[in-house]
Order: sequence, then C-alpha cells, then structure tokens
Amino acid sequence: MKKPELLVTPTSVSHIEELAEAGADAVMIGEQRYGLRLAGEFSRADVAAAIEAAHRHGMNVYVAMNAIFHNDKVDELGDYIAFVAAAGADAIVFGDPAVLLTVREAAPHMKLHWSTETTATNWYTCNYWGRKGAKRAVLARELNMDAILEIKAHAEVEIEVQVHGATCMYQSKRSLIGNYFEYQGKVMEIERKKYEKGMFLYDKERDNKYPIFEDENGTHIMSPNDVCIIDELGDMIEAGIDSFKIDGILHEPRYITEVTKLYRRAIDMCAKDREQYEREKEELLAAVEALQPPHRRLDTGFFFKETIY
Repeated sequence: MKKPELLVTPTSVSHIEELAEAGADAVMIGEQRYGLRLAGEFSRADVAAAIEAAHRHGMNVYVAMNAIFHNDKVDELGDYIAFVAAAGADAIVFGDPAVLLTVREAAPHMKLHWSTETTATNWYTCNYWGRKGAKRAVLARELNMDAILEIKAHAEVEIEVQVHGATCMYQSKRSLIGNYFEYQGKVMEIERKKYEKGMFLYDKERDNKYPIFEDENGTHIMSPNDVCIIDELGDMIEAGIDSFKIDGILHEPRYITEVTKLYRRAIDMCAKDREQYEREKEELLAAVEALQPPHRRLDTGFFFKETIY
C-alpha cells in the first residue's frame, strides 16, 4: 500500500536534523514576508541551509509563498522565486495567482502546491489549479472525511491534508492587537508579535483560550485545540492521500519531533498491516495526549462534524 508523505513544519534549520531522524519525509519552511503562519522564521540564508540539510537526508523542502500579496510586494516576488529555485527547493506553496504567474517567468520548472486555507473544497477547483500548473492541492481544514475521500477519488493533482496541529480561524491584514495596545498608550514591537506566546482571546462561556498573534501579514486567531487524527488515518491511506501534514505552529521543537515519531509509526503500521494499526491506534492516541500542553486539548477538527467553532 502506498504511504503518504509525512510533511512537518520545523522551527529552525537545526530542527530539520531531528525531524529527519523522527521520520519526516518533507518540511515546509519560509519567512513571514511571503508565507503564512509558519512554525519558524527562515531567512534566505536559513532557507538555503535548510534545503541542504533536508536533501542530505532525502527529504523534500517546500517554501511557503502563500501570503496575501498587495501591490507593494508584487515586484519583489520574482527575485525571491529565483532565489528559492536556485537554492534547490522542491516546490513553492502558493495561494495568490501572482505567485503562479511570476513562477512562469522566473522559474518555469518549479513545482507548485496550491494552498488557500479555505477554498480548496471540491475537486473541480483542485483540478482547475492543476491545469494552471499546480501539482498539489492543500485541502481546506473545514472538510469532513467523506468529502476528502471524494475529492481524492476525482483529483488530477496530489492531495495534502493536515492531520495534526492548530487551525487558523481568522486572519486580518490589520494589526488589531498593535492598534489596541497603541490605543492604550503602550507599544508592542512587531518583531515580538509573532513570538508572543501569552496572548489569548478567552471565551468564558466555553472556557476556551484562542491563541492570537500578529506578524507582517496581520492578525491571526488560532483554534483553541489541536487537531489530531492519528487514530483515524486508515481510510485516507487506503484512498491514496498523497501527503499528511503536521503543523507545528505554537509548539516547541521537542513536541513537534515527538509527534512526528508517533505519526511515522502510525503510517508505517497502517500501510503494512491495517489490522495491527486498528488494534494499536488507541495507544498511539494516548501517547500524543501525554505530550499535549495543559492548555491545548485534542479534537478531530472538522473530520467527523460540520463545525466546531
């Protein structure tokens, strides 16, 4: 049985070495100027070093250019794409057609993964972007399992699904937190915003804490829980889903590494012996639960229900 790629978001170049040992097949990296909600900030020097390190271990590297671009950044996309291509990246992750059109000019042989967070909800749309040049579609987080399997059955492109980690609930290009602090006569430097770990929107009625942070792309509000379907991978593996993503945003490197090890074990076991996986999957889930920070519960996201937030 075909194994899906295990894609992970590292926090640093050195973290890639740990993820390789943990069993990751690919990593997604980038910098906030061009990419959204990454686990770590990678300068150009870091991107080049990360690609070298990952390729040394036989891993693919995807560079995020999935931000929402305004006119002021369009002219610099070509230079960054040319750099990414020269550095040897295996694909660029995009959502804005400006990236696709610029890739055609600056690096026409570069592979593209289409990722818009919200609009990859049917196979017609996935195939539309495939015919425009994308090799992969990253499905929206709001899809249930039946919809995912149906899309895969009709897709002309690779299909990627997030199986673990936080989900973005809201993004605004405005600096909502910074403006609020400024209104109070306080200052919060933008360099600190992305790494601020202690900011939450608190829902007293549901006793939920929604992490909130700002970076160059604006304000991001994240889900109060982490999606985890380590015990529900079987149908997607049998259907031939091409890539499972572990999103490490808001988590420490050790957590991401240990979760990667558990998903590596789950994927290998399920692909080799589905019955054994069914017998042992509860143990795998319990192992992930033991790693969870006290303020981050686990749930199954939208995989088995229509809405959760």
